[in-house]
Amino acid sequence: MALALERLIAGTPIPYAGNRVSLVSAELAARFQPGDHLLVEQTSGELLLIPVADQQAAAVAIERAQLAFKAMSAVSDADISRFFDLFALRLESAETWALIEAANLADIEKAKARGRSTTRLFANEAMRRDMIAGLRAWRDAAPTRGKVLSCVEHDGWKVEQVMAPLGIVAFVFEGRPNVFADAAGVLRTGNTAVLRIGSDALGTAQAIVSHALNPALSEAGLPVGAVSLVESVNHAAGWAMFADRRLSLAVARGSGRAVSQLGSIAQQAGTDVSLHGTGGAWLIANHDADAERFSSVVRNSLDRKVCNTLNVCLIHRDRAAQLVPLFLAALQEAGAARGQACKLHVVEGSESYLPADWLSASVEVYRAEGYRTEKQVEPLPENQLGREWEWEETPEVSLKIVDDLDHGFGLFNSYSPQFTVSLISESAQAHAHFYEQVNAPFVGNGITRWVDGQYALNKPELGLSNWENGRLFARSAILSGDGVFTVRSRMTQTDLGVKR
Repeated sequence: MALALERLIAGTPIPYAGNRVSLVSAELAARFQPGDHLLVEQTSGELLLIPVADQQAAAVAIERAQLAFKAMSAVSDADISRFFDLFALRLESAETWALIEAANLADIEKAKARGRSTTRLFANEAMRRDMIAGLRAWRDAAPTRGKVLSCVEHDGWKVEQVMAPLGIVAFVFEGRPNVFADAAGVLRTGNTAVLRIGSDALGTAQAIVSHALNPALSEAGLPVGAVSLVESVNHAAGWAMFADRRLSLAVARGSGRAVSQLGSIAQQAGTDVSLHGTGGAWLIANHDADAERFSSVVRNSLDRKVCNTLNVCLIHRDRAAQLVPLFLAALQEAGAARGQACKLHVVEGSESYLPADWLSASVEVYRAEGYRTEKQVEPLPENQLGREWEWEETPEVSLKIVDDLDHGFGLFNSYSPQFTVSLISESAQAHAHFYEQVNAPFVGNGITRWVDGQYALNKPELGLSNWENGRLFARSAILSGDGVFTVRSRMTQTDLGVKR
């Protein structure tokens, strides 16, 4: 007989990972109320308290998405296309956008008051254009529900492999207000979506739902709840959502511990995941690197801070005397283009290649809390090369001088999040060796900023995955809406005399 957990007692051992235990703290025991849920994250053993209100907020959104998924089978592809068009038209409306913009300004003021970063929070005109373009790309995308992937003919019968909707796709996004255009892409293949947005952007998200998303769903004849928002500002609502076994896919966007924690929660519930985690691009300059190409790649990979921005540069020792000055000049240019200085972290042992004025200089670095005076160059332990610099306005990168190409590959495979890396070399043999040796889903020979689904594949992306947690089964590290499907097998018998 199953009993409900009514209280927690401080010091109680809670087992996890087979033979390990976490102890209930006095603080956790005091916070627990009847109806709350206790979740044990099986990787770390962390005890996560989900208040009943957050559990219900997630459950309501998922139930709506579940009902909507059943109804989507009766919705035509033309109706889905019409939804994307109507959503885009509402975002184009000056009246609608004014309401969204007002909510966004309120979010920004609240975030600033809490000392939070607002770099990605602004719902500016460029973001609006990108959302509209993404929705219209889905409108114009070829429908794939029911597409026959293959057919095997037998005497008197055949078996077809047919694309079909997967189910409910759950998203946890960081504080970016433009995510609806991304997440709504799963409707193209007949799926439904449920989202939790970071508290910094929740007001903007609610305005988009009220003034653009829901009206477009209703007018197009799609079920309410086809795209549902979890109405909670608490992280616990995201935990509750990802722990729900009704999900078919869980997508976590963002970086750091929060993403890996969410992924672990979904995986222990048996749900497939798409995780981003740590970002930051790496660049390796070989001994035969073209100097002009190298300089251009550095400069054009530092235009703004996103996951595919240049984060670590490795330069072959034989070319350091020539390329380090070009690297520093490109870094300065990237800062100057934003009206900023620049910040460099140099791995201990590589400082000798830097000019004395860099090593002694102090600069104003713009952080989330405002400008701070910092050393322009700071030492970095080699084992910290994988740290992603989440800069606001002041470009920030790491530098190390390497002995040869294999040294660079080893550093990337050991310390990077195994996300994206570019090699600057004139040797086809070096590039072939590079492709075989680096453990990354995204490899190139130029700018790092190409790693973006919409930019690279001309379709809105739902998320990028690194290989921190291993390679992905049978799919690209770019997840797009038309890539969220399952495959059904359909047999057609034409000869009644067929026997097994």
